[in-house]
Parts: sequence; C-alpha cells; structure tokens
Amino acid sequence: MELIDGKAVATAIKKEIDAEVEKMLAAGHRRPHLAAVLVGHDGGSETYVAAKVKACEECGFTSTLIRMEEDVTEEELLATVERLNNDNEVDGFIVQLPLPRHISEQRVIETIDYRKDVDGFHPVNVGRMSIGLPCFVSATPAGIMELLSRYNIPTRGARCVVLGRSNIVGKPVAMLMMQKANPGDATVSVCHSATRDLKDICRQADIIIAALGQPGFVTADMVKPGATIIDVGTTRVPDATRKSGFRLRGDVDFENVAPLCSFITPVPGGVGPMTIVSLMRNTLLAARHEIY
Repeated sequence: MELIDGKAVATAIKKEIDAEVEKMLAAGHRRPHLAAVLVGHDGGSETYVAAKVKACEECGFTSTLIRMEEDVTEEELLATVERLNNDNEVDGFIVQLPLPRHISEQRVIETIDYRKDVDGFHPVNVGRMSIGLPCFVSATPAGIMELLSRYNIPTRGARCVVLGRSNIVGKPVAMLMMQKANPGDATVSVCHSATRDLKDICRQADIIIAALGQPGFVTADMVKPGATIIDVGTTRVPDATRKSGFRLRGDVDFENVAPLCSFITPVPGGVGPMTIVSLMRNTLLAARHEIY
C-alpha cells in the first residue's frame, strides 16, 4: 500500500507556480490577482478562505478578501460580483459556498464572468469541460486528476466507481475520468443513494473515488485487493482528545481499507491540499488569459 501524499504534491506545485510568476514579473507582467468573497461567518468557510489566502502568498499572487455580512441581499452580492467581473486588476475570483439560504447560489454562479470563474462552477466551464475544450476545471476534480497523474496510477481501461453525484465533485470527476486523456479513458460508474447492489459494483472497481460526505461509508468488504482509493470526504466528527473538539474523517474506513489498496489518500492531507492548489493553477491560467 502506498499513501498518496497530497500535501507534498501541493507543495511542489506551489513552487512550480511561484517560478512561473517570477517569469511573468521578469517579462513585465503584474502578479496574478485572486479575489474571494466571503458571506457571513461560517467556521468552515473562514478556514477554507484563510487557506486560500495563504496559498496565494506562497504562489506569489496578490489576493483580496471581500467580507459581507450574513444579511447581505442577493442584489448587493450580485453587484459585488459584477464589480469584480469588470475589474481589470482582478484575474479571477470566487464566491465562497455555501451562501445564506435567502441567496440563490446558482444565480450568483451564473453571474460570474466564466473567464474569471476560477472555481470552475459556471455552466460555460462545466459544458466546455464535458466535451474536452479548454476551461477552468472545478478545483477538487482537477486535484484528483493531478494526483492520479503524479503517482502514475493507470486509468486507461480501468473500472472506476464514483460515489456521489454532486455538481462540484461527483459529476465533473466522472466526466474527466471518461475523457480520452491520461489520466482518463476509464469505464466509469456513478453511484448514489438510489444505486442497487452498491457493494458488488464497488468490488469490481480498480479505482474508487468517494465523495459522499458520509464518514467511513466505504468499508473493507466493498474494496477489491489492489484497488486505488481516492477519499474526498472531510466531515468533522467529535473528538474529545483534540483541542478543537473535532477531527476530520473521510468517506473511507481508512484503518481497515488501507491494507487492501495499492494506493489510498489520507484524510486530512490527501485531496484537500490539491483542491486549493488547483484553484491557484486556475488563477495562473486566468492571469495568462488562456481561457477565452
């Protein structure tokens, strides 16, 4: 069993991006600029945004954090989005999800200029990705594909099971795994709450990508020997031994599944760091105007 070290890979990629930024500066260009809009004071969102700001520093980017209160109106938020769309000094930006219930997340996503949509959530980017055109790929799926690539995990002709059908992870990573590319060229099954004979399907998989948000869902009796397991889950579970009172747990029963695997991602330290570094890579693409 080999542990897929997402933290180490992310650190290497940030150094690569920083080197690219230095080349841009030497050629007379400005630093890439990422802006983040944070609505309210959700603890998880605060943590994620802080990590993104730190990553910008490590990559040599300029970053701007725009804070808005929980009671901000949808129209006020959309006006901020439009301002960022028209700001030539901002290459890309994100609106941190989730948003308060009175705001339509889909309307906000669709208002973002797809050429600055470094989260890769806009329908134009999702559509372009689905047919293999240049686009901003959603950060978590992009990070997963990068890990498969850097660890030389064979995907061509492999049976891949994706657990979860979210717009942010499940659907896009399934499309990427199907495309004629390396990594890719896999035979993909997308499984969810209505899937019958789930254990039997998973036991046939060479690669399982678990993105359900259900701690410990993937158990040893669902995994065939030698499979590769990519665990996207990051659920906070109570832990009295931790100062925070909780720990992160993945969708995979790591202790019992890991001995069966050829490769497996830990939680934390697997897919999570790759999500943030993929956002940085998208921002670099935006600064170079490589997505039209």
